[in-house]
Amino acid sequence: MPLTDHTLQERYDVVVIGGGPAGLSAAVTLGRALRSVVVLDAGQPRNAPARGVHGFLAREGMSPAALLDAGRADAERYGATLVRAEAVHVRRVTDGFAVALADGRGVVGRRLLLATGLADGLPAIPGLREQWGAGVVHCPYCHGYEIRGQRIGVLGTGPMSIHQTLLFRQWSEHITLFLDDTVIPTDEEWDTLAARSVRVVDGAVASVDQVDGALTGVTLRGGTVFGLDALAVGTRMEARGDLVEPLGLAPQDHPSGMGHSIAPGPMGSTAVPGVYVAGNVSNLSAQVVVAAAEGTMAGAAINADLVAEETAWALDGYRGPFSASSEAGVSERVLGVRRHGLDDGPAMGASAPAGSKRREEVRRVG
Repeated sequence: MPLTDHTLQERYDVVVIGGGPAGLSAAVTLGRALRSVVVLDAGQPRNAPARGVHGFLAREGMSPAALLDAGRADAERYGATLVRAEAVHVRRVTDGFAVALADGRGVVGRRLLLATGLADGLPAIPGLREQWGAGVVHCPYCHGYEIRGQRIGVLGTGPMSIHQTLLFRQWSEHITLFLDDTVIPTDEEWDTLAARSVRVVDGAVASVDQVDGALTGVTLRGGTVFGLDALAVGTRMEARGDLVEPLGLAPQDHPSGMGHSIAPGPMGSTAVPGVYVAGNVSNLSAQVVVAAAEGTMAGAAINADLVAEETAWALDGYRGPFSASSEAGVSERVLGVRRHGLDDGPAMGASAPAGSKRREEVRRVG
């Protein structure tokens, strides 16, 4: 279901920036909570090059595009507005957050959910990006089963590459780690790699080779060619979080060293009240099913936050100087039980305390 250029309302309960699994799952949860929600989708899904989604119960092997189509249909079913638009600026306003779009339009939300995902930084090796999502993979749980038993290379990009190598060893006995003048194993790591029969190749990789669109191997700068059926690479993962920097919420170094992300609090809350995050923007290692779950939890947290705010408004109105109960109290103090010129009870001062009357009113109504 392709997105169309829907007409925007001026205000929504929630503005969701990002139309992937996290953003759409949040929109479904919020729509089912009878919230007005708009999803702004720039159309840049991280997993677009992948052939299928894996590890997602009941959606196993579905193409990323088909999964998004189904998710959009679910969100629209519950009243969410889906718009193909790129958010370019966010600022806090009196009643929430104002989001400016690249096409000149704008929208305000009482709450903001950032579900913009991340960008994968790949080494500048000829042929590598062309094979990304096909012969070049990154996650063993996403792709390991499909390349089981094959000749798998691991391109060294940092300290986590040895961990990645040992994981892929679960799916094949034919594993080669290319250090690429980047990874320097410790003595303990050399022993571990040897114990697992992992071949280690020193020297820089000059190219990722392919024939008729299929990966065939890699070539080192010295000219040596290694035949492979798949190549795993640990990317530099950068959260797409620049939008919320003006609000004081910037991506930070991830403890793993794999990139930058926005640190989430419970259920996607952040250090900035009213701003929530879900999916890869705050969880670099989240698979599709995890990103979707985080969107659901963030949607529930946002609704609870709005309910608390609306309850506070109602309570303030109930207790406020111009509330019905306050007006009745003033009338009693001035007139006793004489209202509108009628005497319908004992003399002034004989009435029950205001709190008792309120409780009695609640009991009668209930």
